[in-house]
Amino acid sequence: MYVRITDLNQQSKILGFKESGYKINNSPGAVSPKPGSDKASTSCLNFKKPPSPIFLCQVRIVSSTNRSRSFRRSLKMSQSVSPQNLVKQQELVIPNKYGERLVGVLHDAESSEIVVLCHGFRSTKDDPSMVNLAVALQNEGISAFRFDFAGNGESEGSFQYGNYWREADDLRAVVQYFCGANHAVGAILGHSKGGSVVLLYASKYNDIRTFVNVSGRYDLKGGIEDRLGKDYMEKIMQDGFIDVKNKTGDVEYRVTEESLMDRLNTNMHDACLQIDMECSVLTIHGSSDKIIPLQDAHEFDKIIPNHKLHVVEGANHGYTNHQAELVSVVLDFVKASLKQDHPGTQQ
Repeated sequence: MYVRITDLNQQSKILGFKESGYKINNSPGAVSPKPGSDKASTSCLNFKKPPSPIFLCQVRIVSSTNRSRSFRRSLKMSQSVSPQNLVKQQELVIPNKYGERLVGVLHDAESSEIVVLCHGFRSTKDDPSMVNLAVALQNEGISAFRFDFAGNGESEGSFQYGNYWREADDLRAVVQYFCGANHAVGAILGHSKGGSVVLLYASKYNDIRTFVNVSGRYDLKGGIEDRLGKDYMEKIMQDGFIDVKNKTGDVEYRVTEESLMDRLNTNMHDACLQIDMECSVLTIHGSSDKIIPLQDAHEFDKIIPNHKLHVVEGANHGYTNHQAELVSVVLDFVKASLKQDHPGTQQ
């Protein structure tokens, strides 16, 4: 294990804290949205400086459009959380089962429970939603860990188009690490492809009880034509691969026949039927998602035994204008689940 701890003064430079309050913008290394992308580009969290270890704090989440809205919510911190913990972050490197180094950021609230956050397709741990959720959880006194899957962001490994079950293996390595580091993983959340991955994890392992699927895909055959073209099977059988290019003609990534078949052969329906009744699953999906249709969320709702569905009206795939509602819904669900698992814990 490798650990890098950044002191508060250095961290304040990285995160751009202002004297008037803590401001967390897109973290360094974040992938800028591609033209036409509906990912948030300037989402951030502002935290008023707390006057004491027990305080009420205002959270403000800012979206990136002219119609930006603010969301304020009182968050009561427990006695064990000091103001310094709001900015206490550590970079952790955790090896996966294939010997690749997975790089992540621990938002340490010194809680026994931790929430693991998983990014989506061709994204990173520095996705605005991942950062916003991690900081909001930490401000509630709940530790959070956001990390890059192998082949993404700062983690080792080569990027692959499929890798759904292999990313579930990465997630397993993270869970096992924290279980061996005197933490209990209280919940796992994934966005987009990460949402599908956490449900695959839930179907295979029976060690975590709370999962949040944010805009995950139910039908993994869906969306392929949009990226690869209608004749993608003919092309990949002929050449063995397809290079996906951007508008300027540059190759963004390569889809091999093996990685394509990995995706096509991953059956979310069968996997979800294996999720234990004791697992509590929340699916969040935007009604205006043009990347993954809302119908996928309804399909999850039909087959996952202990399931709740929350539709965010008007939200796109990246929740560009709806970060506030996304954070609020996740916090309420996670806190309720942790309280149910640990009735004596004060939140």
